[in-house]
Amino acid sequence: MTERKPLYQSPGEPGKRGFEDLECYQLALEVMAKIHEFSKSLPPEEKFDLYTQIRRSSKGVTGNIGEAYGRYHYLDSLRYYSIARGELNETLAHLINARVLNYIEQPAFEALYQLIRHTEQALNGFMSYVRRQRAGSQEYGEKMVREDRAEYNFEPDEDENNNPD
Repeated sequence: MTERKPLYQSPGEPGKRGFEDLECYQLALEVMAKIHEFSKSLPPEEKFDLYTQIRRSSKGVTGNIGEAYGRYHYLDSLRYYSIARGELNETLAHLINARVLNYIEQPAFEALYQLIRHTEQALNGFMSYVRRQRAGSQEYGEKMVREDRAEYNFEPDEDENNNPD
């Protein structure tokens, strides 16, 4: 692949910014932008179907990478990186649907396909790095850190029992 200029340049200090410096995030951002551009060409009958689904899944990739990066324990991070990978593959599935329905020409489809696969490789590589680093395992062990489940008790107000509106 050729050298890419990032779509987004963080105003923070280089090397101390965060998830936006990750190659997999930069590539996912490019996927999202190109998918959004493509989706504008979909026929009107797809406005509430393929149009919304492919846009949502492409945004889910970047959102879950950001969510994963903010997690402390590596197992928790890996869960969100895996969700990001799933969203990326969902985006590809929608793109394949668009190709089968002749909403996108083969050359444009192939370019997006290659970008998605390249993004997946970068994400898989970063996930391997996270697995090797095992951040948080010294403090919390090898079990995933989770918050306790909240219990909610619902008791209807007296007004709800007396007013059947």
